[in-house]
Amino acid sequence: MADITAASVKELRDRSGAGMMDCKKALTEANGDIEAATDWLRAKGLAAAQKKSSRTAAEGLVGVAVAGTKGVAVEVNSETDFVAKNEQFQDFVRTVSTIALETGAADAEALSAAAYPSGGTVAEKLVANIATIGENQTVRRVGHVEVSQGVVVPYVHNAAAPGLGKIGVLVALEGDASAEVMEPLGKQIAMHIAAAFPLALAASDIDPSLLERERAIAAEKAAESGKPAEIVAKMVDGAVAKFAKENALLSQLFVMDNKTPVADVVAKAAKEAGASISLKGYVRFQLGEGIEKEVSDFAAEVAAAAGV
Repeated sequence: MADITAASVKELRDRSGAGMMDCKKALTEANGDIEAATDWLRAKGLAAAQKKSSRTAAEGLVGVAVAGTKGVAVEVNSETDFVAKNEQFQDFVRTVSTIALETGAADAEALSAAAYPSGGTVAEKLVANIATIGENQTVRRVGHVEVSQGVVVPYVHNAAAPGLGKIGVLVALEGDASAEVMEPLGKQIAMHIAAAFPLALAASDIDPSLLERERAIAAEKAAESGKPAEIVAKMVDGAVAKFAKENALLSQLFVMDNKTPVADVVAKAAKEAGASISLKGYVRFQLGEGIEKEVSDFAAEVAAAAGV
């Protein structure tokens, strides 16, 4: 049996929003595995489906850059939020975003190998920054969108400077409608994406492994209902379909009115403009997304003092 520490209980509480004793029981059932314990809590109806803020622990900046019908988002991490306010660090993120846009670097490795304007490579400039600023930094990821005709609209939430912030979004709208029509539409959709956190453009694009995980959780919940097998099967299918609908951008309810699917918002704009508009893709980078939160020694001490 795994040793259930105060730190692991606190981490699970932060992630799930469940009670302390429920978290301890979940970790015991899952032999200390945080992910499995989270699923156990969800299956028992004791945790929210998603609480992503607890996974946003890394600091740094997300940079976005657009030129014509192309756009790029780049995440550069640092150890503390202080570095994100450093002008040298901000200039680096802004510059590497431009480099990624100009070179088409598909990932962090390719971007790191690209030439830096002042000499050397992006990776070498990063090493120099680490030495100067005195804190570890990494180029984490790169995301591109492009349309053949139309607009790419950028949006930064919690901006630290123009084009730099905690959440960076790019929206790709393709069609022959004017920029005067598509750019405001793209800005509203980008704000929706920042708030609603879609997992994919369409339900069919959602990672199959995520759907299988939801199916397993739904199956455990449904099995406890005591209903006949054929009813349980329908309950599971319904739960998975609901998850897909709520997490695909095109079928999400637009945050501006909370009743119209995003696909219908785009269709209405196209009809009113008398021109074609289609939502072709998006990028949403939230700083530190997917990086597991580290529980501090102090937090663990506090939890221990509380008898966890």
